[in-house]
Amino acid sequence: MDELRGLPHNTEAEQSVIGSMLLDPQCIPTVIERLDGEDFYLAAHRDIFDAIYAMFARNAAFDPVTLMAEMRERGTFDDSSTYEYISRLLDITPTSAHAAQYSDIVRRMSLLRKLDTVAGEISSQAREAGAEADAVLDAAEQSVFALRQGREVTSLYKIPVVLMEVYQNIREIFEAGGKLPGITSGIPDLDDVIGGLLNSSFIIVASRPGVGKTSFLLGVGLSAARAAKKSVVFFSLEMSRDQLVSRLLSNQSGVNSKKLLTGDLSPDDWRKVGEAASELSQLPYLFDDNPVISVEQMKAKCRRVPDLGLVVIDYLQLMHGSKKRYDNRTTEVGDISRNLKIMAKELGVPVLCASQLSRESEKRGDKRPMLSDLRESGAIEQDADVVMFLHREGIYSDEVDKGEAELNVAKNRHGETRKIELYWSGDTTTFTSADRYYGN
Repeated sequence: MDELRGLPHNTEAEQSVIGSMLLDPQCIPTVIERLDGEDFYLAAHRDIFDAIYAMFARNAAFDPVTLMAEMRERGTFDDSSTYEYISRLLDITPTSAHAAQYSDIVRRMSLLRKLDTVAGEISSQAREAGAEADAVLDAAEQSVFALRQGREVTSLYKIPVVLMEVYQNIREIFEAGGKLPGITSGIPDLDDVIGGLLNSSFIIVASRPGVGKTSFLLGVGLSAARAAKKSVVFFSLEMSRDQLVSRLLSNQSGVNSKKLLTGDLSPDDWRKVGEAASELSQLPYLFDDNPVISVEQMKAKCRRVPDLGLVVIDYLQLMHGSKKRYDNRTTEVGDISRNLKIMAKELGVPVLCASQLSRESEKRGDKRPMLSDLRESGAIEQDADVVMFLHREGIYSDEVDKGEAELNVAKNRHGETRKIELYWSGDTTTFTSADRYYGN
């Protein structure tokens, strides 16, 4: 521990945290929610905490005797000093009632030490020959953001830690009584297939131009903002924020979108628009219509959004990579795709991204898109957790109802793939569940 000498720490708080768990095992979950072994300054405290954590993870009977047996098995028990120290912790801990407060002190000290480490790394990167300012700044923001979210960018996680996270997720789903593990898309059949929009997932929605990708993304974002009550950030590289919000007004009010463009509104239309505007203004729905934004800039902006729930991007092929030169556009799109997947994992939220398709689908008799039609890069299929294709046959045939639409979940890393029937309303530029529209 010599290399840590002089760094922020509070030995008394660490002793009280361990002592509280020894005095009252009921407070162990309270401590584990706040701390992990690396948060302790002293190695002896880390060893004791890790042993308690391992016992808690497998639901083992816990008391000072079983703890010492666990430490013997782990090779961290010294027959003379460890026994005496554990006994001492029991004696000097004033009460277990303040375990949460003791833990918060330890956590603050740990955070200060980690900030000191991150600051040193940033300083070293900035002084390296040939360092790119944007790259160093992005790495710095990522590191600080990860600390703020309670994560370390370069952490290696032991399986008991991961098992606890998985166990907690399963318990939360169980206690929710079948509630979706992810944020609702607003389309029940889609939620059934993919489990909602799952955190850290990279989801692609692809179609040929004019099918309605933007409208679909807007609708999903609206449903997510309503249901999850978390912030939804919509990055539009093609349409302006005014155009997007006009579509939302049409969607919400039921007033024909052309009327909103021309201003030809009846008194009843004005009433509907006013009510819709009032409801929309209460939602945490944010828009960015910068047409030249990079993935790094998106990440920087999203890190500053409180209670972020979903990121929506329209659309991938309009983006540009971070490197100055690429051998070809396919390589560049592949780099963007990979960085978007990384962004989803770093932010811990779903990233829903539109993608264009090549013209190959329109050359076939059956115009329905396939995975091979993803434009410019097979990396998109590889990186995405879910790939969905929007299709409206009525665009190509007058014999088909113009409102008929389908959403084909062609790739789903977490489950089944199948086609979902939708209905397209051209008046309000919205997609809805076909069952809901037809009243089935």
